[in-house]
Amino acid sequence: MADASSIAYDALKMAVEHVLGKIREGKKLSTEDVLVLYLGTIIGDLKEIRTEIARLDSRIDETNKRIDQTNQRIDDIAKTLSARIDETNKRIDDLARSLSARIDETNKRIDDLAKRIDAVQAALLEIQKLLLELVKTRQSAP
Repeated sequence: MADASSIAYDALKMAVEHVLGKIREGKKLSTEDVLVLYLGTIIGDLKEIRTEIARLDSRIDETNKRIDQTNQRIDDIAKTLSARIDETNKRIDDLARSLSARIDETNKRIDDLAKRIDAVQAALLEIQKLLLELVKTRQSAP
């Protein structure tokens, strides 16, 4: 189809040149000659429009490539951030488990210490009772 278009363009170009030759010679132009000149003008404008469209298509393609590259970068950054967030969450979970274990161990040690303190207090009460008895027995003996 491009070949037919090219051939038609070349034919019209030759026809326009023929009409321009008539104008240079000062000959009168027929309606067909005026139509050929008009078509030549339209074809020239169409060629410029096609060139501009091709240029814009190229720019659109470049822009689309840049958008695709940007989207890829965004996807890569999102994956990296997601992996880092997952790793941070894992570390937080590990830390929470560790802290929970330490808290449980500390609470157990506090309970054990409280039991020992209770035992010491009971022993001190026994000693106090024995000392009171000893004092009473010494006071009652002449």
